[in-house]
Amino acid sequence: MLIPVEEHLARILNTVHELTPTRTALDHALGCVLATDIRSRVSLPGFDNSAMDGYAVYSSDVADASSQAPVQLPVEGDIAAGDTTHHRLRAGRTFRIMTGAPVPIGADAIVPVEQTDAGVKSVSIYEGVPHGRHVRPQGEDVGEGTIVLRRGTRLSARHIALAAAVGHGELSVIPTPRVVVISTGDELITPGQVPGFGQVVDSNGPMIAAVARELDVVASRVGGVADDEETVLRTLRAQLGRADAIITTGGVSMGAYDAVKAVLTRLGTVQFDRVAMQPGKPQGFGTIGEHNTPVFTLPGNPVSALVSFHAFVAPALRLMAGRPAFESAPLEAQAAQAWPSPSGKLQFARVALEHDSDGLKARSAGGQGSHVLGSLAEADGFALVPPHITRVEIGDRLLVMPLGSAATSRRGGADWYGRAWCGTEVSE
Repeated sequence: MLIPVEEHLARILNTVHELTPTRTALDHALGCVLATDIRSRVSLPGFDNSAMDGYAVYSSDVADASSQAPVQLPVEGDIAAGDTTHHRLRAGRTFRIMTGAPVPIGADAIVPVEQTDAGVKSVSIYEGVPHGRHVRPQGEDVGEGTIVLRRGTRLSARHIALAAAVGHGELSVIPTPRVVVISTGDELITPGQVPGFGQVVDSNGPMIAAVARELDVVASRVGGVADDEETVLRTLRAQLGRADAIITTGGVSMGAYDAVKAVLTRLGTVQFDRVAMQPGKPQGFGTIGEHNTPVFTLPGNPVSALVSFHAFVAPALRLMAGRPAFESAPLEAQAAQAWPSPSGKLQFARVALEHDSDGLKARSAGGQGSHVLGSLAEADGFALVPPHITRVEIGDRLLVMPLGSAATSRRGGADWYGRAWCGTEVSE
């Protein structure tokens, strides 16, 4: 019996959970999600400072300055950025000051050097400035104690800069999931080797590890695991201690030598289903070990494995990382050619995308067999053809799951797959 795609995904998303927060140094926080609000420990700026290279003055001393009647002031000295001396300015005098330097006590404005003769011992000022001009007051940007970053923020370089500036050297974050990818099969050989008769290069392991890293998770892989139950069991147990999630490829169909399925059937809560999708029908998911580590078992055919990762594994890993399960917005495209689709299954058709005067168009990227890698490399995305559609016609509107550089827009938290699964209209 086939189960709907959304049913298999719902079981996965109802099982996985956000990883336990940990404290990490700023240098290792990029891409992580904040576990707590961050408050500023200081004011920004921390002191009144100059926004210009120029002269610190009492604005009243230069109010009447003009090019015809310049005001001359003696220069008390220089204040450079990084000067920690508490200078005090007397009325009728000035300090030469650099951008970012502390404004001396008493001064209430900065005359830009361009409005002067740039004197060193004394200066002629050709234009007055009002009170507060070119002074960055203490706390203008951020006040001490202010919440500057909210829980749930996914940290980018600019967030890390702000956290550092307000006094934090480490943050409490949801850690990046550690994923181990295990490729099984007696026929597999290491990439870079030339296969002999009956041998196949392990492309699934590098592919799934790479697409996991595209999600900003930590991925490692174990390749060439023999189709032997004892070997599979030993490998799984060895990886449990270093993985927040395990992904296997191969060994989950109905074959006589499907060791992964045989082993995992006896462990934890792993359940194997036949999912109403093309490609990717044989799927397995559950938890094993004392920490209930999620295990995703993907088909061995490379296209099936990649489709399965995007449909099921990626949303789960995002949730584990504290992110929305769905982040990439769907693309809407018109079919530029016709193709058949299996009745009762959600088809993930490999398509190439192109723009013309009528908008975005999708055409088949080539052979649609689950083993065909050539068309996969040419694809910009997977067109989602609902289960009740048996043939896509030219001009039909489609939702497209973008891949790689095509996945440019964001709409966090939106379960956009559901519209295709249920066969609803593309436009809302």
